[in-house]
Amino acid sequence: MDIRPYEIAIPAAEVTDLTERLARTRWPADLTSGWERGTPVPYAQHLAQRWGTGFDWRAQERRLNRMPQFVADVDGQPIHGLHLRSSQEGATPLLLCHGYPASFVEFATLAPALAEPEDGGPAFHVVAPSIPGFGFSTPLTGHGWDLVRTGAAFDAVMVALGYERYTVFGGDVGAGISEQLCLDAGDRVIASLVATDPGAIATAYTPPTDHLTPEEKERHEALKAARAEDFGYLQVQTTRPLSVAYGLTDSPVMQLTWIAEKFQEWTDPSRELPEDAVDVDDLLTLVSVAWFGRGGDGGANLLYEAAHSPMAWGRTHDRPQGMVAFGEEPLMRRILDPDGRLAFWAEHPRGGHFPAMERPRELAGDIRAFLASVPVG
Repeated sequence: MDIRPYEIAIPAAEVTDLTERLARTRWPADLTSGWERGTPVPYAQHLAQRWGTGFDWRAQERRLNRMPQFVADVDGQPIHGLHLRSSQEGATPLLLCHGYPASFVEFATLAPALAEPEDGGPAFHVVAPSIPGFGFSTPLTGHGWDLVRTGAAFDAVMVALGYERYTVFGGDVGAGISEQLCLDAGDRVIASLVATDPGAIATAYTPPTDHLTPEEKERHEALKAARAEDFGYLQVQTTRPLSVAYGLTDSPVMQLTWIAEKFQEWTDPSRELPEDAVDVDDLLTLVSVAWFGRGGDGGANLLYEAAHSPMAWGRTHDRPQGMVAFGEEPLMRRILDPDGRLAFWAEHPRGGHFPAMERPRELAGDIRAFLASVPVG
């Protein structure tokens, strides 16, 4: 495999182009002050102004470049990611799989904390690639990059980096990749931990709920009803990804608001705004990488591929699995682990869909606790 070191170096012309595009934005009419129709215009203008005039991309570029990176060629597709080898002897290899609509940037705080823990606890050799079409795993060079193919590519990258056996963590789409690796990579996967939040039990893919009490079923239906209007992004991208890709690739404000809306809807509900749930510069760094990497169409295409690929129903594996839940919702374990069969379960009342950005300290503790509970040899 062609795998080589990588350093982010966005040309000055592209940074200038972003600033100029933001300044020339044509804004829609401001007809609402709430989020029920999407990102409110005043808040979008606030974020765009911060991105264009108050955000230091070069500082963030330097911060990201302090972490060793690689780019690999897998079946003609560039796959970029972080690769932090711990200085600790006996560190466990760990693959981090991000979700939608993120990238390797999701783990920019978590990865160093796992590779070189300040308390001297268990450490990891951390690999955090971006899914093909996300981050700098661009451009997307062809169709067919579903979860199965992505999992196989990540497994090949781990082996090429020298890790014959490794653990895996994932959230959202990354959780699906983690499960796929357990099915297809076999004994190379030591164990798998996934993160979840209340949104995971309010989708069409919720596990069976026949065991719930009438009161719990009523609560579950209320959760699904509350999210019913949240799936417009999914319906568009799983049917006509190219239609939305034009806007995400050409308009920085569309890319900005497309991601900011999900941080508003999916992060800790006790936080009023996205920048209350995660650091605003971290959010803008994630958006910037999506913009500079032209990842809008890649994200849309992944959801299309996932929706049009066969599911692995009926397949099983014996890899130890754990789950960590962020957000206060008693039904999560009742639905996702009703019989207590998972090797590990942890819950946190705060946090949401992006725990590596929202609650990195708690998530790092869970990863370490989980791996301490399963045999590594």
